[in-house]
Amino acid sequence: MAKYLGDWAGDYRGGALAVLRPASVSEVQVLMRLCGELGLGVIPQGGNTGLVSGAIDSKGSGLVVVSLERLSSIRQIDTENFTLRADAGCVLQTIKDACEAQDCLFPLALGAQGSCQIGGNAASNAGGINVLRYGMARDLVLGLEVVLADGELWSGFSGLRKNNSGYDLKQLFVGSEGTLGIITGVEVKLFPKPARTETAYLGLASFGAAVALLNRARRNCSDLISAFEIIGSECIELARLIDPGVRAPVLAPVQVLIELSSGPTVDLNRVLAGFLGGALEEGLVTDAVLATSAAQTHAFWAIREGLVEGQAKRGYHVRTDLSVRISDIPALIEQARRFVALEHPGWIPLAYGHAGDGNIHFNVLPPLQLAVAEARARGSEITAGLYAIAVGLGGSISAEHGIGRSRSGEFWSGLSPTHRRMVTALKNAFDPKGLMNPGCLLPSTETVP
Repeated sequence: MAKYLGDWAGDYRGGALAVLRPASVSEVQVLMRLCGELGLGVIPQGGNTGLVSGAIDSKGSGLVVVSLERLSSIRQIDTENFTLRADAGCVLQTIKDACEAQDCLFPLALGAQGSCQIGGNAASNAGGINVLRYGMARDLVLGLEVVLADGELWSGFSGLRKNNSGYDLKQLFVGSEGTLGIITGVEVKLFPKPARTETAYLGLASFGAAVALLNRARRNCSDLISAFEIIGSECIELARLIDPGVRAPVLAPVQVLIELSSGPTVDLNRVLAGFLGGALEEGLVTDAVLATSAAQTHAFWAIREGLVEGQAKRGYHVRTDLSVRISDIPALIEQARRFVALEHPGWIPLAYGHAGDGNIHFNVLPPLQLAVAEARARGSEITAGLYAIAVGLGGSISAEHGIGRSRSGEFWSGLSPTHRRMVTALKNAFDPKGLMNPGCLLPSTETVP
């Protein structure tokens, strides 16, 4: 059972009474009824690529893991209506490849797409690099099929883009992290496959300049922007841990990876080159390299992907997933860097993320000589301080990774009494016995009023 009881980053290990691997929706229904009769808590699990212990019982309290990996089929691709239906256990990359073969695009894109599953993407409301243009999983889901806590099956499939008939029940399950039911099928929006894509790697003097460039790009390039990533120069060394040959195309304190995509009739290269020419002339951008080949585009993105893998390779580190208003990004990074420098000297701050949607991953590396146990203890203090900075700016402690078990205390304590009452009412209505992913999202039942 080992592979089902730990996360890919190595931050969490847990236990389970059993791991169940149903091969059909009806088997999911049967096992939910059986677990209900026996009073066994259930942890739904997809590709197990999460970072907040949402699919791992780190306390080992005798829960049952239900892996959806055998429900892995694409049920239907409708190229006329641009929709797709798939089993919850279908790997995201499999869906993306199947869509591309049909000259369609499913735009959800994240580092774990080779192993994460579409049901988990919906349950965690996954984000990724294309949120700026296409939205999060919540914006891409048209319908869900869910096995409820009592084993009953609810199907919300319709293929409709517009349906204003009462409560939008599917949205209750998107982002619920398996606490209300088990998603067994997902229906999503597709888009025409872009005929043209242009990518550029830019150098800027500050994060403030990066935000100003984003605002200008949104006005000048409109909906052609599909990604806008910012990378602090301190992150490049982490990418070299994965590939020592990595070199940033520009030398600058702040680096931006921008991508535009369109249909065949738009001269995208001219649009991007013209926009960047103006930004260079005015000094907003200090250097720019436009990709001239697919290989060069891949090399640009390898920097962004490698810096994440490099952190995992280095070992334990403080990992955050903060969200603020786009205009507050410079303040968030400035305050967070000052906090680390003053309160935790010797720790190395890293700032990067999907700036186009206000999501900054502000991570902190411990000194290499620091013992892991002490690093984790200090890391908890740093995490709390970074959360306080984000909340102080009116932001969120979770932009896209979710709450899981690792953030449930902070999440719950930050809710108003009215918000707590509504969340508790939903949980009690869908899961009166408290068997769906106990301890995830909401604190354990004994601490919930």
